[in-house]
Amino acid sequence: MTAAFYDAAEGRSPEARAKDQLARLNAQFQHMRSAQPFWADRLPEATLTSLADLAALPLLRKSDLVAMQGENAPLGGLNGNPVGALRRLFVSPGPIFDPEGRGRDWWNSAAALHAAGVRQGDVILNTFSYHLTPAAFIFEGGAEAIGCPVIPAGPGNTADQLVAIAQYRPRVYVGVPDFLKIILDKADEAGADRSSLKIGMVTGAALPESLRAEFAARGVDVRQCYGTADLGIIAYETGGNGMVVSENAILEIVRPGTGDPVAPGEVGEIVVTRLDLDYPLVRFATGDMSAFLTEPQPDGRTGPRIKGWMGRADQATKVKGMFVRPEQIAAVARAVPGCGRLRLEVSRDGQQDRMHLRAEHPDPATAIVLAEKLAELTRLKGSVEVVTPGSLPNDGKVIADLR
Repeated sequence: MTAAFYDAAEGRSPEARAKDQLARLNAQFQHMRSAQPFWADRLPEATLTSLADLAALPLLRKSDLVAMQGENAPLGGLNGNPVGALRRLFVSPGPIFDPEGRGRDWWNSAAALHAAGVRQGDVILNTFSYHLTPAAFIFEGGAEAIGCPVIPAGPGNTADQLVAIAQYRPRVYVGVPDFLKIILDKADEAGADRSSLKIGMVTGAALPESLRAEFAARGVDVRQCYGTADLGIIAYETGGNGMVVSENAILEIVRPGTGDPVAPGEVGEIVVTRLDLDYPLVRFATGDMSAFLTEPQPDGRTGPRIKGWMGRADQATKVKGMFVRPEQIAAVARAVPGCGRLRLEVSRDGQQDRMHLRAEHPDPATAIVLAEKLAELTRLKGSVEVVTPGSLPNDGKVIADLR
């Protein structure tokens, strides 16, 4: 293990990683089938022989969580251990109720912090909220695992933040990138000493390269990670290209509106299976878009990598008062063999909504059957244009609302 790795798992062979994750997943499925009626009906009884077997299982979405938790409080029956055995209980917008289990680095943030340069003894200024939502505690767990004291600053109160920075001299900032800029700006305006801040770990908002460069010019090396309140940290920057996927997450990229994995490099929706017994989520569709990177990485880590956050997969829109969803466009593609990417463009023609489907297919004559299927599955008529395979943008967009 090199000093750059948080642990040896980051540098193991892809074959060793897949074998270990498959064994853990099968053991987790056995526990879930015996302990949770919801999963007992949803998971296969046969042992999985490959991680690719996950693709045959249905997706679980946030909307499912809201409905399930409403019917079966507090966690919809998805918790693998009793609620009384959990560590913390959160309320996120929705509302969605998220638990935190017990155990070291339960949210999987330590590797992300370590990859950013955080080491034992570094003081961390944690500016995520400590009220009802888990973001602050996600990074608390990683800081504790590495051995770092934390200033539980939360967001806002810039004057108090500057006092804490001057007194405790934190080396690490954790929070959204915009608030880091506010702190640096306010410190410089006030002539306050913020020179101890050298590392930023940010998430929850966009980090334009121009802003990253500004931070670097002001002495703060900033890295990003990607996670959710349901899953913890899913992927993180390491200094190589993109973001490496957490060792405790099995990540798929699927075509929006389906559970079907796309080819490497194709943009699609991020679907995650979390390896954990407290709150196991299988094929949880995040609604976020990304793509796997396929080029070799320079930093020695061997895990799969994604490009980072590339927008939202929920592209549903209303046409003539009726919702049209990516699932319906995916069904059109499945009904016509040989289709590549499809993109439904919604525009206005005078005072009327207009649908125009662009479909990759080698045979232009398929436009007729595609138009029939589009009308059948959406109950709306639209024009169809068959285009050359590979000619539509690789951006994961299935519905483009041009109005």
